[in-house]
Amino acid sequence: MGSIRRYLIFVKPYWKKIALTIVIGIFKFGIPLIMPLLLKYVVDDILLESNATADEKIQSLLYMMGGVLLLFTVVRWPIEYWRQYLAQSVSNTVLYDIRNRAFDHIQRLSLRYFHNHRAGEVISRVINDVEQTKSFVDTGLMNVWLDLVTLLIALGIMFSMDGWLTLVSICMFPLYGFSVKYFYSRLRHLTRVRSQALATLQAHLHERVQGVPVIKSFALEEHEQGQFDERNKNFLSRALEHTSWNAKTFAAVNTITDVAPLLVIAVAGYQVIQGSLSVGSLVAFYAYLDRLYAPLRRLVNSSTTLTQAFASMDRVFEFMDEKYDVNDKPGAHELPPIAGRVTFEGVHFRYLTEGEDVLKGITLTVEPGKTVALVGASGGGKSSLISLIPRFYDVREGSICIDGYDVRDVTMRSLRSQIGMVLQDNILFSDSIRENILMGNPEASQEEVIEAAKAANAHDFIMELTNGYDTEIGERGVKLSGGQKQRIAIARVFLKNPSILILDEATSALDLESEHLIQQSLERLAHNRTTFIVAHRLSTITHADKIVLIEDGRIKEEGTHHELMNRHGAYYKLFTVQNLDDTELTETELNR
Repeated sequence: MGSIRRYLIFVKPYWKKIALTIVIGIFKFGIPLIMPLLLKYVVDDILLESNATADEKIQSLLYMMGGVLLLFTVVRWPIEYWRQYLAQSVSNTVLYDIRNRAFDHIQRLSLRYFHNHRAGEVISRVINDVEQTKSFVDTGLMNVWLDLVTLLIALGIMFSMDGWLTLVSICMFPLYGFSVKYFYSRLRHLTRVRSQALATLQAHLHERVQGVPVIKSFALEEHEQGQFDERNKNFLSRALEHTSWNAKTFAAVNTITDVAPLLVIAVAGYQVIQGSLSVGSLVAFYAYLDRLYAPLRRLVNSSTTLTQAFASMDRVFEFMDEKYDVNDKPGAHELPPIAGRVTFEGVHFRYLTEGEDVLKGITLTVEPGKTVALVGASGGGKSSLISLIPRFYDVREGSICIDGYDVRDVTMRSLRSQIGMVLQDNILFSDSIRENILMGNPEASQEEVIEAAKAANAHDFIMELTNGYDTEIGERGVKLSGGQKQRIAIARVFLKNPSILILDEATSALDLESEHLIQQSLERLAHNRTTFIVAHRLSTITHADKIVLIEDGRIKEEGTHHELMNRHGAYYKLFTVQNLDDTELTETELNR
């Protein structure tokens, strides 16, 4: 019930529309309830009327049919339209609100969550599960009540015709209620399990679609077909188990609703023979049985649909209950424009609550406008350290301050708006080049976009493309080379114009020409900005104002390139080994 109460919060703004829909629906379902009475009139007062001539009977029939036709064509048509329109309008608007809230929630979740959960499963919660909850609005909050009202009206008319016969009609209701309660308690669990299996299948498919180049390059098509088939079979198994129980539910409930009319026919037939009931009343009463049990059958269908909706609700709110590892604390203030002085004081950090510290007592100061390079073996903690500056994660102990402001005391938006990042694998979106650059500043003009592209050495290659800045680059920029993608990423940072710049392996895995162009644009970008560079290739960071060697989460050495080389310590050894490797590589290429 907790999920239902929470869902009703989204429904509450539209309760007036829902109430209007129900009122219109009562007329929509109420009008057909006159049909059995008309049938009784036709049988008793026209067909079996012995005192009327054939012409009089035809005239009465035509008058009656003309009035009924007018009612169904002129009155019922607009009623049907507005009921359908309002019902769908409300349910779709509620889903719109929930998806908006879910997307806002996604953007507030920390990177830790996305490292531990697959994107396909998140998408399944926001798209599939939210869509499944739609039936709670149009069925649970509208159609169920309309069916109940229809049922009550039908019962009222039937009691007015024959009380005992009505009691015979509803004698199966208790058995019907018991069967619904028995079957649907398990159906909700099976529905939830089925939804989870579908989410797992979708998550696997999402990953494999993204990884098609890898699958093809390793000729893994048959292997991956088997992997997909395994998950597909798991979903099929859960779906068939759900279907089997659902079929048992329908078989039991429909049997009950089919037995009741047989009892009514037997009793009503006996009364007609005894002369205590007219033929027209028997026909009308049987017609009302359909009006009585049709809503019951719809309620059975609604129960199935609502069970799916409730299970999906649980999954949606389970996702939306995920805690934010990193959040603005109460009273957080805006970070004013900064000069860029960054200090790390006794910083300890770990990814897992019970895990080992990745950073162990880092203390470091970077002055405004200076460049610091973080070097060392993979896994030493370099990328972890820079991810703490924009608060992708929070420190476990110690503090990080920018211009004297602890990053935990300011709003994340004001902090991150003054930090620019260029990564090894920058994410580009399947929009135009212009839209990707504009992510640095959505309010920028076309002239500013072009200036940013020129500063990033990207303008020339952009203009060579068929549609220039309007060129669609495909998912993750698949239509561009690695160097071109990096220059687009650098251009959007130029457009952002941040005070602090973070470069994480920004030139690795590129050809020499691309690296040269990108190195030029990065040097231009880093001018007069506090810059953090993470690099494995030490030859690219010899110009840094300070080089910090990090090993096993601790600072082992720091100083300028010349100072560290003169010490003949760990940095000296690492630089020497890399230079020897580069020399051997160059000689090998020359001898080819």
